[in-house]
Amino acid sequence: MFLYAAGGLVVLWVLLSLKISRPDGTPIKVPEFRRLMFFIMPGRNESVVYFDRYVRAEKLEAYIAETRTKLKADMTHCLVAAAGIGLGENPRMNQFVAGRRMYARSGRWLTFSMKRQAMNKEAKLSAVKLKMEDGETFAQLVERINGNIKVERSGEKTAADKEFQLFNLLPRPLLWFSAAAIRWLDYYNILPAFFIEGDGMYTSIFIANLGSVGMAPGYHHLYEYGTCPLFIMVGKVEDRPVIEDGQVKVGRVLHLRFSYDERIADGLTARFGIESVARVLEDPYTWLGCVKEDGSDVKPMFPHGERVDLGDDSPALI
Repeated sequence: MFLYAAGGLVVLWVLLSLKISRPDGTPIKVPEFRRLMFFIMPGRNESVVYFDRYVRAEKLEAYIAETRTKLKADMTHCLVAAAGIGLGENPRMNQFVAGRRMYARSGRWLTFSMKRQAMNKEAKLSAVKLKMEDGETFAQLVERINGNIKVERSGEKTAADKEFQLFNLLPRPLLWFSAAAIRWLDYYNILPAFFIEGDGMYTSIFIANLGSVGMAPGYHHLYEYGTCPLFIMVGKVEDRPVIEDGQVKVGRVLHLRFSYDERIADGLTARFGIESVARVLEDPYTWLGCVKEDGSDVKPMFPHGERVDLGDDSPALI
């Protein structure tokens, strides 16, 4: 009897190991050396790479001043839009490693953190997860984000609140077992689609805007839980020395810090993705628009229209 049971477990393990399909991604073939990374560096935090990017923010501040009244937009809206465009232009950054396999994520998903009560340091943090929609304008994105923020700040319990409360009712051994079970189900690609879609850590990018509370950005770790391969920490806009025409001047600068999983893409691809995000933030009038009274600057954020020469080796479309 024992041998039958052991044999059944072995067969089940083999069948589970052969399952490669997931509800949130499509398996992709990778070069041999990159596949070895999944076994040599099985965790995200031993695969993390850090990048700094300083963004000139004069146009961004002017743009936010215009759209704050017209669209009720702020820095967070611009960051989400820029990250969404960056993912669209660089789809290889929208990949993740799960169960020691590489997947192309289904859809572009952005998660950002916010206070349940604005500027209240005692208020709880909440994470809002959004799917970026092709053909959407910046004004439409702002409206969707504000709708989600309104729900989070309404005082009503969200689905995430109820989920957290349910898990916290469990005694410590059962809570440990539940967390381990979720990771096991995820590893073998049998975690339900509804769980993945509702969880903010199963996302393309997580954005933490510390500038909204007047803080400088730190380097964020990558969670082993979930499938998020990239964190963006954002500081506040401040005066910094910059070089213009060979001279040192004072400019308005936004500091971004990126933490990403090296296993999903090489450094050159990461650089293109970071520059895509910076390009949008440095010229939001061109890439986001939606400020002219005649509506002539209202256009989809992604996909873009005409191809333009950006003066680098990562051409984009507008």
